Amino acid sequence: MSSDLFIGGGGPDYGTQQFLSLKYANRHGLVAGATGTGKTVTLQILAEGFANAGVPVFLSDVKGDLSGLAVAGDPTHKLHTPFTERAEKIGFTDFKYEAFPVTFWDLFGEQGHPVRTTVSEMGPLLLGQLLGLTEAQEGILNIAFRVADEDGMALLDLKDLQALLVWIGENAKDLSLRYGNVSTSSVGAIQRRLLVLENQGATKLFGEPALALSDLMRTDADGRGMINILASDQLMGAPKLYATFLLWLLSELFEELPEVGDPDKPKLVFFFDEAHLLFDDAPKALVDKVEQVARLIRSKGVGVYFITQNPADVPEDILGQLGNRVQHALRAFTAKDQKELRMAAQTYRENPAFSTEEAIREVGVGEAVTSMLQPKGVPGIVERTLIRPPSSQLGPITKAERATMMAASDMAGKYDTPLDRESAFEILRGRAEKAAAEAEAAEAEIEKAEAAAKAAKTAAAQTPSLREFKKARRYANKGTETKSRRTSSSRTSVGDGIGGAIANVVIKELKGTTGRRIVRGILGGLFKGR
Repeated sequence: MSSDLFIGGGGPDYGTQQFLSLKYANRHGLVAGATGTGKTVTLQILAEGFANAGVPVFLSDVKGDLSGLAVAGDPTHKLHTPFTERAEKIGFTDFKYEAFPVTFWDLFGEQGHPVRTTVSEMGPLLLGQLLGLTEAQEGILNIAFRVADEDGMALLDLKDLQALLVWIGENAKDLSLRYGNVSTSSVGAIQRRLLVLENQGATKLFGEPALALSDLMRTDADGRGMINILASDQLMGAPKLYATFLLWLLSELFEELPEVGDPDKPKLVFFFDEAHLLFDDAPKALVDKVEQVARLIRSKGVGVYFITQNPADVPEDILGQLGNRVQHALRAFTAKDQKELRMAAQTYRENPAFSTEEAIREVGVGEAVTSMLQPKGVPGIVERTLIRPPSSQLGPITKAERATMMAASDMAGKYDTPLDRESAFEILRGRAEKAAAEAEAAEAEIEKAEAAAKAAKTAAAQTPSLREFKKARRYANKGTETKSRRTSSSRTSVGDGIGGAIANVVIKELKGTTGRRIVRGILGGLFKGR
């Protein structure tokens, strides 16, 4: 397999042929240009080139067009007719129509195999960005993750996190003494954000089985890299979910892959379409995270390519790390557009043969201004380039074709059925049920003790039957009536005192040590789980 990817070029009005060196492909890249200038086709031919070189690819299909990579182009199709002519014009002698190995993925599990991750793997930083939390709310989210770690509770899906937040709200006072102020209003705000996320379909993103990164880095039987296509047309309705998921994927690759230095070719190439969604209204902490990953993931053998309408969409610190560039036409209709066009032109190594600024403004559809890294990582001189035609089909495949390919995929059945093992939700629910059962049992004991006390008091109330006996004796001994009355009254008081004393002892015992033991038993059962 070739060590270079043919990008295009040639022709009487264009410069030399342009190649992307596989050795420097992990130093990232940029594909930019206005709507309708050919960015999608450029992304398609890059994916084809990497796949033929044995490099796996992950890309997001925002418009649904990239599914055509799985089918060979048709030379009789009206869109493909001029491709042969263009290939001859630019000297692309190896051009042929062919299909490529493709695996379809979908966060919603409709147009591809389900893609999942766990709440724990996402982490509080990315999850806080996804939810749009304030600093105080992010603090509480970090407390939730800390409590889960310390208590051995796995956070797998949204209901795990929701249950843990309920527990934190109920125990806010105790947690505040240890971790700082825990506001129940902030907990409620996070719960509302989770509800919005749930309504957007995020429940399908969080859970198990979680995506194994090794499944994105496969090759087929012929040694061609697998092209992993994430269906993103529906996902674009939740742009924060889209951006956060792709950034999580990058972060996971960075954390899991070993250092490889400068390999002869990348281990994986990652295309981030609609890249501006990652940076729009993003907090500085998140932008710093993206910069760190982009800077360091190169040593893991992963190349990251941003696709966006304007280079100004990408922060300068990250833009400076994108060595391989394909710049399609930019339209300058306003003063701001003209300023951005000049800034874009100034980032290229000048070619004395033409004005880079004018070239960016004038190139047509399927043309671009390109600059690829040369030996020793030196930026190449900017060239006007005719982009090579794709070998696969332009436009989407049919639903029936997609379903057939999904059924025949190696990933069929591996992620289709979700798992729900014991995690924070089940643990907290079990503790609550146990505490409720113990409280119910304790309440029954109290009711039993109260019933016993009541019975004792009733028995004591029945002891005056002795007065009847004394009264009978008084009538039998009329001569000693006064003395008998005095004696009877005294003994009756004694009888009443005995019954009353029994009741009082029982009630006092319940209110005293025994009662306290019962209460301690109840509270101990309720808070034993903590």
